[in-house]
Amino acid sequence: MKKVWNKSLISVGLLAIFLLILSACSSDGSTSEKESEKGGDPGKGEEVQESTTPVTGGKISIGLNAEPDTLDMHKTGMALASIVGSNLGAALLAVDPETQDIKPHMAESYEVSEDGKTLTFKLHSGITFHDGTALTAQAYKDTFDRAMNPDTGAVVAGSLLSDVQEVTAQDELTLVIELKKPSAPFLVFLASGGYLQPLSMAAIEQHGENYGKNPVGVGPWKFNKWETGQSILLSKNEAYKWPQYYYENRESPYPDELEFKFITDYQTKLAALDTGSIDIALYVEAKDIQRYRDNDKFEVKELERQGLGLLMEMNTENEKLQDPNIRKALNMAIDKSILVQAILAGEGTVVDGPLSSNFFGYDPEVENYGYKYNQDEAIKLLESSGWSKNGKGIMEKNGKELSLELLTTAATNQQAQIIQAMTKEIGISIEIQSMESATLIEKAGNGEFDLAFLSYAYSDPDILLLLFHSSQGALNHTRANNPELDALLEQGRTEMDLEKRKELYIAAQKIIVKEAYWVPIYTEKVFHVINKRVHGVKNSATDLLFHDSWVEQ
Repeated sequence: MKKVWNKSLISVGLLAIFLLILSACSSDGSTSEKESEKGGDPGKGEEVQESTTPVTGGKISIGLNAEPDTLDMHKTGMALASIVGSNLGAALLAVDPETQDIKPHMAESYEVSEDGKTLTFKLHSGITFHDGTALTAQAYKDTFDRAMNPDTGAVVAGSLLSDVQEVTAQDELTLVIELKKPSAPFLVFLASGGYLQPLSMAAIEQHGENYGKNPVGVGPWKFNKWETGQSILLSKNEAYKWPQYYYENRESPYPDELEFKFITDYQTKLAALDTGSIDIALYVEAKDIQRYRDNDKFEVKELERQGLGLLMEMNTENEKLQDPNIRKALNMAIDKSILVQAILAGEGTVVDGPLSSNFFGYDPEVENYGYKYNQDEAIKLLESSGWSKNGKGIMEKNGKELSLELLTTAATNQQAQIIQAMTKEIGISIEIQSMESATLIEKAGNGEFDLAFLSYAYSDPDILLLLFHSSQGALNHTRANNPELDALLEQGRTEMDLEKRKELYIAAQKIIVKEAYWVPIYTEKVFHVINKRVHGVKNSATDLLFHDSWVEQ
């Protein structure tokens, strides 16, 4: 066998936030005077002295905008669950956050066969789960077999392993994965310390259906407690001595605890950051960033999203939305530039297709063939399908009004209201239904929706297979069923020639835009704000990394 992996074969990056339900945006405008008083003066503040020598102890508190549904990484599709769960686990491989190189992590070494279908991993010895059981090749096999078992319902993890033919424990530390066909992004998937981390089968057997509230991994942090509606507390894993190669800290974490607090109201989250009740606020809105840039108490981490920050997906099994003219009219009804200004304070980019411009395979021509804001053309499309405005200004046909329901979360109510007003101008009535993120994902996965807001961050154009291929079930929210598109996405996953792979995804983008499965709206910068008493937080391609972090006492 021969190592044949080369990062130039595909666009690589850390697979992390999947199906991110708009945690970056809030439902209302600027901070009120009352809330500013409660949160303290967000102005200059006192300068914090920089220290360079890490100290142990203390706790890092992080504000999440919602509560995860479960920490069983096989039974969740929530980004927030992955954000928490990735700290409990580790992956076979690691992606360097700066160079994007793929190197071993839980694996000591790995080899890929000449035909690209057999991957052999030699695991490090001496690694244990939090419950003391050993990490072996058999433990990995059992984990992956569980994720691939349809009875488990592993929507994301199962999809990431969909090209796997068989997993074998050749001996105690040798894991062999046989693929059905070569998979260009598969090694990137194996770097996911969230969804594809090894799980303790002993803990799963012990806790049964309650395992999601009692997770056991091999990572730097151990599960401590979950206070429903309040927080999840993790404790340092004293035995941890196997961090990714790019960390300076080669031992267990410096802090004693890592706490994730559920703060559903955006302004309350900022107040908690200002008063010091949390150390890190994830997904701070662009309109609020300058005041933290100007405050010496805080550090702003800025990430360029790989993916879309706001899109509206359409259920093509809905009787009305089966008509492509209605789907196209919805695309033409929305002035995306207004949303970029109103929601992102201008720190974002209008998008016309399913990929952002920093993706490998992005088609720059989409800016020409993507649907543009044009109310008159939108109305003509609806009229050509037999709709006409009634006395209330709503399109009507055969005595039925053209009304649709839009699923959103509290974080995106403002976007929903703006779009509701825009679509009404062409005669489409939208009713807004706001709900928790987990409920929205469940309903979208079950096809129980007309329109739904979604956001995603990803590292490879293979995301299009996960979200549009007819075989993807609950992940294919739009219920797209296009044989030509399926074939292109299948070829894109297996094509190892860079230029050929790029052409496949350009062709796929043209179909997705033509069929108008989505209204792609914008992509944005992602901002996280950190109290400077916390040191050593690093950026990855899509997330924050905490293993070098420490807290001033």
